[in-house]
Amino acid sequence: MRRGEVWRVHLPPSIGHVQSGIRPAVIILNDADQRQLPTSLIVPFTSQLATRRFPGTVLVRPSTANGLTTPSVALAFQVQAVDRQQFRSHLGDLDASDLDQIIAELDGITR
Repeated sequence: MRRGEVWRVHLPPSIGHVQSGIRPAVIILNDADQRQLPTSLIVPFTSQLATRRFPGTVLVRPSTANGLTTPSVALAFQVQAVDRQQFRSHLGDLDASDLDQIIAELDGITR
């Protein structure tokens, strides 16, 4: 598992608007920490394009490289730690520009 990989992840049930269920997510934890920790930091995706109205979102177009099948919105404002047992299948890898945009959104919402 590496930073920038897109995985299908099982997120636990939640209340309200927090993402849950089995969905694509991108790993944002750096590779050095990834090797040492039993959890990973992820940003979940949604296919609900209307979520782009919120700060901390990035539209990612599907490609053969990233494994997404529909235009998806990365919800940086919903970054979360997930146990590695929750990762179901590797879908692909984000291109550097999409990953950089997500990291920039994370930086922007945490300042």
